[in-house]
Amino acid sequence: MKALYDVPAPAKLNLFLHVTGRRADGYHLLQSAFMLVDWHDSLNFELRTDGALSREDLGAPLPADDLVLRAARALQAASGTDLGAHIGIDKVLPAQAGMGGGSSDAASCLLALNRLWQLNLPLAQLEGIGLTLGADVPFFLRGRNAWVEGIGEKIVPIALPPEHFAVVKPAQGLETSRIFSDQALDRSTKPAIISGFAADPYGFGRNDLQPVAQRLCPGVTQALDWLGTQGLQGRMTGSGSAVFARLPQGQELSPVPAGWQSRECSNLEVHPLAGWASSDD
Repeated sequence: MKALYDVPAPAKLNLFLHVTGRRADGYHLLQSAFMLVDWHDSLNFELRTDGALSREDLGAPLPADDLVLRAARALQAASGTDLGAHIGIDKVLPAQAGMGGGSSDAASCLLALNRLWQLNLPLAQLEGIGLTLGADVPFFLRGRNAWVEGIGEKIVPIALPPEHFAVVKPAQGLETSRIFSDQALDRSTKPAIISGFAADPYGFGRNDLQPVAQRLCPGVTQALDWLGTQGLQGRMTGSGSAVFARLPQGQELSPVPAGWQSRECSNLEVHPLAGWASSDD
């Protein structure tokens, strides 16, 4: 195998996000439902036999040392392989949006290079590598919609009914660290149970990060208000700044303001790369 092309890295939406506490080490305890959607980046991988790793930005430019290169280096180190790769990234998912784009890219990189380099590492080992890169990477590696708890390490697959969504990203982005370090963040939401969520998966709970995000980033409020003008009830995903709402079948949206990004999405039952690594699950 010399190359893998058009490898997808789908986004996620947080159907709700509750902050239930904070550990002594500063990490926040969360509960959330992560849902895969059909808006994705695409990655190309070409084999290099000299052990070098190189990257080409085919879409929006990325930082010099992004999560994809870090994932590739981590996989090299864990496996001891002497192979390398040239990686092309068509970055279409918005950054600082709360949609997990960077983590998804890293997960797809681990799965693809595990295959390209013929390492045959099991999914559990890839998850261990992924967790060192970001808390959301194991979710994308497992490839199923999930109920997520703790600091992101407790992942339980869930089934969700098919649905369509309007996703809107205002021009402004938000750094996750700014929200979690804010003194006004409510960290005392009572833990929920999956059965309560399952009774109303698309209306359950709230996003505890949203009030702080709206204060720090006026674009979040503007995007929510824009969804309201379309007759939709919006909610922020993750740490923002993207927002989303269920979209009735056949409804057409007005154009968003200049500088914003929007897309009509459907949820995915499974990740398109599910099964690329062996698992005992």
